[in-house]
Amino acid sequence: MTLPNLFRDRRSIRRYGPQEVPEEALTRILEAARWAPSAHNAQPWRFIVIRGPSTKQRLAEAMADRWDRDMAGNGVAGRVRERLIEDSIRRFSGAPVVIVACLTMEEMDRYPDRRRRGSEHLMAVQSAAAAVENMLLATHVEGLGSCWYSAPLFCQATVRRVLGAPPSVDPQALITMGYPAERPPPPPRKPLGEVVHRELWGR
Repeated sequence: MTLPNLFRDRRSIRRYGPQEVPEEALTRILEAARWAPSAHNAQPWRFIVIRGPSTKQRLAEAMADRWDRDMAGNGVAGRVRERLIEDSIRRFSGAPVVIVACLTMEEMDRYPDRRRRGSEHLMAVQSAAAAVENMLLATHVEGLGSCWYSAPLFCQATVRRVLGAPPSVDPQALITMGYPAERPPPPPRKPLGEVVHRELWGR
C-alpha cells in the first residue's frame, strides 16, 4: 500500500462481518496509537478495549438513553428518536471491537489561571485525536475497517459509569472496528486552494 493510497482509500466503516479481530492485529493497532505525537510527550490518551457482547450492549443502551433524553429536549419526534436510537445501539453493540478513547490531565502541565488551563486541556484533546488517527490508519493497513464517533463527549459521566472508569479519565471518542461488510464511495474533499493559505491570509 502506497502512502497516498493509505490516506485516500481509508473509509469510515459502519457495517462489519462476524469475524473476530485477531488479538495480534489489535495489538499492532494500539501500538500505532501509542506512537502518536503528544504535547510535552505527556501521552494523555487512555484506551478502553471492549470485546464482550454484554458490555457493548450495556454501553450502547446507556449512551442511547442519554441521547434520547437530549433529543426529546430538542423537540425531536418520538418515531424519529426511536429509529435513530435503534440504529445507534445496533452499530455500537454489533461491532466486533469497540474502543473508547479517553484522555487524562494527570501528566499535563498545571496552571493557576483558566486561560492556560483551557489551552492545556485543548492540547490534550489534540494529542488524543492524533492517537486516534494513527489507530484508524493502522486499522486500514491491517485490512480492517473502523469508524470514529464523538458520541461519548455528550455523555462522559454515563460512559465512565458503565465502564467503571475513574473520574480523572474523560471519554472523548468511540471507535468501532472489524472486518468491513461495506465499501462506501470516497467522500468529497475540498480542493487544496480552498483550505491552504500561503503566508498572509487572503493576500
